[in-house]
Amino acid sequence: MSVHHSLDPQLWNLPAELRLLGLTGAPMTRRDALRLGLLGSAGLLCAGGLASRAAAAVSPAPAAPKAKSVIQIWLWGGPCHLDTFDPKPAAGYDYAGPLNAPIATKVAGLQIGELLPLLAQQADKYSVIRSMTHGSNAHEIAAYTVQTGRPAGSRDVFPGVGSIVSLFKGYDAGYQGLLPPYVVLTELQGRFSEAGFLGGRYKPFATGGDPGAARFVVEGVVAQGINDERQRSRRELLHQLNTFERSRRTGDPGLAALGQCESDAYEMILGDAGKVFDLAQEKDELRERYGRTTFGQSCLMARRLVERGVPYVTINYKGWDTHKGHFPIMRRKLPELDRGLATLLADLADRGLLDQTVVWTGGEFGRTPKVSWESPWNGGRGHWGKAFSALVAGGGFKGGQVIGRTDARGEEVADDPVHPSDLIGRIYAQLGIAADAKLPHPEGRDVRVMPAADEAAPRRNALAALT
Repeated sequence: MSVHHSLDPQLWNLPAELRLLGLTGAPMTRRDALRLGLLGSAGLLCAGGLASRAAAAVSPAPAAPKAKSVIQIWLWGGPCHLDTFDPKPAAGYDYAGPLNAPIATKVAGLQIGELLPLLAQQADKYSVIRSMTHGSNAHEIAAYTVQTGRPAGSRDVFPGVGSIVSLFKGYDAGYQGLLPPYVVLTELQGRFSEAGFLGGRYKPFATGGDPGAARFVVEGVVAQGINDERQRSRRELLHQLNTFERSRRTGDPGLAALGQCESDAYEMILGDAGKVFDLAQEKDELRERYGRTTFGQSCLMARRLVERGVPYVTINYKGWDTHKGHFPIMRRKLPELDRGLATLLADLADRGLLDQTVVWTGGEFGRTPKVSWESPWNGGRGHWGKAFSALVAGGGFKGGQVIGRTDARGEEVADDPVHPSDLIGRIYAQLGIAADAKLPHPEGRDVRVMPAADEAAPRRNALAALT
């Protein structure tokens, strides 16, 4: 089983744990190692019971949390704010391009891009921040800043929001689910190290596969071409081959943990926990509403995960880095975003989950407000970190609000600038994670969840209307 890009080797990498068993008792013989190795080669997940779960330095939460989970929709590459949540038709064709007819929403006075009609009908459920800013036009730096709330260039690589939520809401905080506390659909973006100095224990589980395919093949859980009956046959064969004399080592904590690990792993593969990845359990009508696309079915998958109590889910939605031919791409991608996100908000609300689930949508920056019409760009937009938009909903955030304003062309923030740390701090507060909670640092230094209050305090006030 390949785990290099997703699973915590302490929690989920069974072969790594098998190697540790040699430390728990008498030295293993080559025969013992080979037989235990057969178990490791089965490709099972160790779903958490085997790992040591030493308590992290977690400060008391500031208040009772309003939210239990977060769904982050990461528009990988940077979406254009003018074409989505901050349209500027009066700026003229060189800025608005052919998408120059914004539409009214369910909220009086709020207009959004013309290719988002379904989201327009859900506007009472979300709020738009039109004054996001950090000033960087480099993907790596911008992604790091938006995902961590920290400027690049310090001596530390800070963890992203998902890893911090995993620390405070995952195994160290008593999370008992077999599903990982931090799941990425479907691949890691590679722009930054999600766990930073927290280490691999707090990295996300990246599912791989395609939720929009006929069968969602999830790495280590759902295999291509192997049904449940075949998995059960494999388990039986495994037990027949494993003739290791367990009675000779009765009471060995390593073996007991190994047995629990195997049980948890098969619960993920064959039991109720693993069935969360079986989208065929959903009604066809609902799947059609989400859209039979990778993104649409990822949104449905995210709802199923938070329904099972997973604290943090990221959907990495690629394809927004539109330097060339921007508008034809938007005519494909914006309806897909509209359908999946609008249905997710409605579905969460219908199930009573929106009040306890933060939905955070945005990318690393916006796009250049002025369009590059000349060849070879042919109507492309570049990177723009001075001003961009984000959408936030649920989990105690109010809907129907607009925070901040950009100038007439969407080039600069005109009112109420919001830095990524401001929004991230609010999300932590909704989850009951204290801003001054101490993070476990490998060098023992005093590092907190959020930077100390400074000149950012006035910006944070701009978001007060959201909570």
